[in-house]
Amino acid sequence: DQRIATLFYVMGLGLTRDPYLNMGVDNMWINVGTCQFHLPTGKPQVLRGTTGLVLPDIAALTHRLERVKPRLKGTMFDFRAKNGVVEATCPWGNHIRCHGPDAKKFGRVSLGMPYVEIDCPRGGSAGIARFYQEILETPATSGKDAKGRFTRVPVGLNESLVYRETDRELPPFDGHHVQIAL
Repeated sequence: DQRIATLFYVMGLGLTRDPYLNMGVDNMWINVGTCQFHLPTGKPQVLRGTTGLVLPDIAALTHRLERVKPRLKGTMFDFRAKNGVVEATCPWGNHIRCHGPDAKKFGRVSLGMPYVEIDCPRGGSAGIARFYQEILETPATSGKDAKGRFTRVPVGLNESLVYRETDRELPPFDGHHVQIAL
């Protein structure tokens, strides 16, 4: 539903619709710095994980999300702000974690998508790292932090795919994708 997508991604998150590509009513490309969300009309797809965004003003973000909340009633939309981070759920169930600019964490990015964190089964991150290292010759690294085991794959300037191990049962794959440039 392009109207609901506009309410959340443009009016709520404060992002912009690409003015040059897919200007019809069947697909919407939403710019986030040098990245985009592609939002075609049709059955919703839900990422098994979390998309991380850097937005220039977290206080303004929470104000915008509060303003669109009544218009998104009856959807899966939700958000909460805590310790300078806004955890949002889009109307279809995608999880988006919004941060303010932070040079230590995200470099000079003031608007962008520094990470997409994809849930993977327990024990799966090491094999994912090997795939990226051996097949794509990408310097993937594995580690462990407070959230558990993960593999981080750099896919652009200050951008990464993060495969996060989880014990939760993962939903069936619905065809969602992430595009990376090689």
